[in-house]
Amino acid sequence: MPVYGPDVVLNNPAYIHDTAQIYGKVRLEEGSSVWINVAARAENYEIVIGAYTNVQDFSMLHVGSQTGTYVGAHCSVTHHCTIHGCTIGDNCLIGIGSTIMDGCVIGNNCIIGGHTFLKEGTVIPDNSVVVGSPGKVIKTQNNYVRCRLNAYLYYRNALAYKQGQYRDWDAPDMAKAVGAEIARLTEELKALEAAGKA
Repeated sequence: MPVYGPDVVLNNPAYIHDTAQIYGKVRLEEGSSVWINVAARAENYEIVIGAYTNVQDFSMLHVGSQTGTYVGAHCSVTHHCTIHGCTIGDNCLIGIGSTIMDGCVIGNNCIIGGHTFLKEGTVIPDNSVVVGSPGKVIKTQNNYVRCRLNAYLYYRNALAYKQGQYRDWDAPDMAKAVGAEIARLTEELKALEAAGKA
């Protein structure tokens, strides 16, 4: 069974692996998933894991000395990341082995490349691709579809794992489902752009 402190709030997450350890004021929103050997600790301030966001194997979330940790909706915090006292917008992907330090603010629709280090107080604009140590913006592009698709795949996988099914990405309907989701997200992005909201 996962280990929870008494202040943890679960707002219908999709899946929490038995090895996860979550302590302090931590809130998991609807459809979120927390994977193998994830640790989240909020001794002061709070940690929020947004709706349909996944925190993958061996990642660690902790509050800063003066800041909480907020991960937006439809994000992927991939394997072995350290997320420390920072704010991550919606529809972001944090690459494998990345470290995001206290006071960082990452905008919406961003991709943080694998093993990127963002030093304290770094601000990343919306629609950025960031790599390096220290991390720098190398490209501006809207990553909405790509990041949302990854979050969708992990949401689907989370529901499968909850049912004891561990090969969902090899399911006969996967290619069709992915194609349909890409088409849906592409149309959704067009509508957001037309409304000036992307």
